[in-house]
Amino acid sequence: MTDATIGETLHRLLHAYKRALRQAYEQGQISLAVSHIRALESVASLEDCTAQAIVARTHLDKAQITRALNDLAAEGLIEKRENPGDRRSNLIVLSRAGRALVTKIRKLESQAGAQMAEGLGPDELADFVRLARRMLDNLTE
Repeated sequence: MTDATIGETLHRLLHAYKRALRQAYEQGQISLAVSHIRALESVASLEDCTAQAIVARTHLDKAQITRALNDLAAEGLIEKRENPGDRRSNLIVLSRAGRALVTKIRKLESQAGAQMAEGLGPDELADFVRLARRMLDNLTE
């Protein structure tokens, strides 16, 4: 397989998966931008979550994360609390509504992932994940 074929296949897979996610979000009546969803999922996943930790996890720029967090706070999905370990930053936690939305998002993402993996066996999926991680490592080292 040539580099162009690998790149084209990955490009098409990425866009098809993103399209499936957008459709799932629409069907689930989730109107948040992808950056907001990634920020919200980061808050759910990171212990002692700060804006800087979200920037590091998502590789989005600080201004974009700041806007997303301000929007999520305005919608009542997250709360900002004083960080006892660093008064210059806030700890960010999910509100009850935020936790419920993350649960819904994860369910929709799981359904999109299941659709993508339809017809593949456990060994094939494990091989795909292993190879994709190796390729990612090759590009990020």
